[in-house]
Amino acid sequence: MGYYVDEELKTKLIAGVLIAAEEVMAIYQRDFTVQAKANESPLTEADLAAHSSIKKTLKTLTPEIPFLSEESVKLPYSVRSEWDRYWLVDPLDGTKEFIKKNGEFTLNIALVVKGVPVFGIVHAPALDESRGVTWVGQVGEGAWKRRASSSFEPISVRQLPDSEAEPWKIVGSRSHGTQEFEKFCDFLPNHKLVSMGSSLKICLIAEGSADLYPRLAPTCEWDTAAAQAVLVGAGGSVLNANTLEPLMCNQQDSMLNPYFIACGKLDARWADLLTRSIHDNKLK
Repeated sequence: MGYYVDEELKTKLIAGVLIAAEEVMAIYQRDFTVQAKANESPLTEADLAAHSSIKKTLKTLTPEIPFLSEESVKLPYSVRSEWDRYWLVDPLDGTKEFIKKNGEFTLNIALVVKGVPVFGIVHAPALDESRGVTWVGQVGEGAWKRRASSSFEPISVRQLPDSEAEPWKIVGSRSHGTQEFEKFCDFLPNHKLVSMGSSLKICLIAEGSADLYPRLAPTCEWDTAAAQAVLVGAGGSVLNANTLEPLMCNQQDSMLNPYFIACGKLDARWADLLTRSIHDNKLK
């Protein structure tokens, strides 16, 4: 396999994600225990079950491609820097939303090539009356969305509207709001805020349901890579908030992302505000 995910492999990957989602939903629908990781973030048996299931799928379909998951043993950069491509997986993004049972959690796999997420699958098994919603994107090819067992339909970002005629739709984290986010939103013209969990926020922009997601709080590369591929496939961007350059993976020992902006298209109306606010030290 090259760097392009063909239709046959894409179909098998989606099927593998759906198998993992069945295990997650079986746990979601009953009582389960919650542990705390070393960083105090929550961990459930669903995180581990999805990790094992997705790892099995990827190792079976593409044994030649390295695999890295949020729940993997963390590898040093000296090892990861040798990879020209690898699978980056967040088996359950939005564990806090999973625990709250509000449905806003996702299973995520991304193919990263030379630091760029080029293909991604984001599956939300508890949405659409628990029948599930899936987003798929491939850079240079497009992005698609499917509800339950219906067919995949192409999606694309929308043009940022005139805020005087129609408010911008800004999405923010349901569980990780920050003062920096609130400060930046204060700088924006007429807008409407929507709170959402997990990588769903980026997918909303990809399908044209939202315009901007300023993430001015810590995230890791596995939190964003799959949805970034979907958004870029749909015509949008995920940009480093300090440089307005595309967000990259596997560039350093830490797998923490810088602050970033997910957007339909780069637009001076918010980019100038962001640049000024950062340079004036109003944002970190």
